[in-house]
Amino acid sequence: MPDRAPQPVDRQLPTDEARDLISLVRDIAQREIAPKAAEEEDAGRFPREVFTLLSESGLLGLPYDSEHGGGDQPYEVYLQVLEELAAARLTVGLGVSVHSLACHALANYGTKEQQVEHLPNMLGGGLLGAYCLSEPASGSDAASLRTKAVRDGDSWVLTGTKAWITHGGVADFCTVLARTGGEGARGITAFLVPGDAEGLSAAVPEKKMGMKGSPTAQVHFDGVRIPDSRRIGEEGQGFAIALSALDSGRLGIAACAIGVAQAALDEAVAYATGREQFGRPIADFQGLRFMLADMATRIEAGRSLYLAAARLRDAGRPFARQAAMAKLFCTDAAMQVTVDAVQVLGGYGYTADFPVERYMREAKVLQIVEGTNQIQRMVIARHLAGPESR
Repeated sequence: MPDRAPQPVDRQLPTDEARDLISLVRDIAQREIAPKAAEEEDAGRFPREVFTLLSESGLLGLPYDSEHGGGDQPYEVYLQVLEELAAARLTVGLGVSVHSLACHALANYGTKEQQVEHLPNMLGGGLLGAYCLSEPASGSDAASLRTKAVRDGDSWVLTGTKAWITHGGVADFCTVLARTGGEGARGITAFLVPGDAEGLSAAVPEKKMGMKGSPTAQVHFDGVRIPDSRRIGEEGQGFAIALSALDSGRLGIAACAIGVAQAALDEAVAYATGREQFGRPIADFQGLRFMLADMATRIEAGRSLYLAAARLRDAGRPFARQAAMAKLFCTDAAMQVTVDAVQVLGGYGYTADFPVERYMREAKVLQIVEGTNQIQRMVIARHLAGPESR
C-alpha cells in the first residue's frame, strides 16, 4: 500500500514569529513525539523528558507574559500549538493544556511577589503542574467540594482528596481549590501547593480506556501545611478563579480534540487512497468519499469555532459562551471523526496495527474532561436564557 504523507494544516497565523513557532512545534512533534506515541501509550509510559524538552524550547508557558518566563503568545497561536502536539500524541497536547491551566490562577490572580517568586520556574523552569478541583463526590458539582484548608497561625492545613487529577503523582506543583469557609462557591479558596509537600501523596493511577501514558490519579492531602504566602487571591475567591481558568482550559481541550480528529482524518485518507478493492482505490467509492468529506468539514468547523473564541479572549472580550460551544462541538466532532476513521479502515481500523483505534479511545475522554458536554450545554443555555428556575 503506497504511503501518502498528510499535508500540514494550512494555518492562518498573525505573525512571522507565530509561523516559526508552529514550524518548531511540528519538528519536535515529528522527531520526538509521534514516532514513540503508539509504543509508549501501549506501555502506559509518561514521557516526562518530552515535557522537559518543551519547557527548554519555551513551549510550556506560551500564553503568559515574558516578564515571568512566558512566551507572550496570543491564545489564537497557543491553541494551534496544542492542536499540533495533540495530533502527534494526546498525552502531550492535553498535558500542556493542563499545565497552562495550573498556571492560570497565579498568573492572573497572584500578587506581584508571588509571581516573581514562582512563575519563572512554573512557566520555563522545567516544572510540571496539576489542577486539583474535582473530588470523588464532586465532579460536575464542583462547588460542593469537601477538601478543607484550616488556618493555623500564618499557615493553612489542607486535608482531603482530589480525584481525576492529570499528572497526579508526577506534578511538581498543584493549584488546589479547598474549602476555607461555609458551604457553596463562596467558601472556596485557591492555593499553590508544592508537589513534594509533606502529607501529599497520590494513589495508583486509574486504569483508563485511552491516554494510558498520562497518569490520572487521586491526590491525597493528609494535613499538608503551607504558608499563607501560597494562598492565591482572597479568601473565598477560589471558585471564581477556578471558573475563569476553566473558560480558558475548555479552549485547550477543543484544540486538542481537533488535533486528534485531524490525525484520524490523515490516517483515513492515506488508507483510503492506498487500499484497493474491486480493482481501484476505495477512495473512489462515493460512500467513502462522502465520509471523508464530512470528517474534513467537521474538523474545519471546529477549528474555526475555537479560533473565533480565542480571538475574543485575545481582544479582552467575554468568551465563556463561545468557549463552551467550542469544547462541545470540537469534542463531539472528534468522537465522530475517529469512529468514522475506524470504519474507513474496516477490520484494520479495529486493530492496534493502525492508530485510529487509539484515536477513538482517546477522543472519548475529551467529551468528559473540564466539564462534560452536558455541562457545556447547560453553560450555553444559561447565556441564552438565564439561570434555571429553582
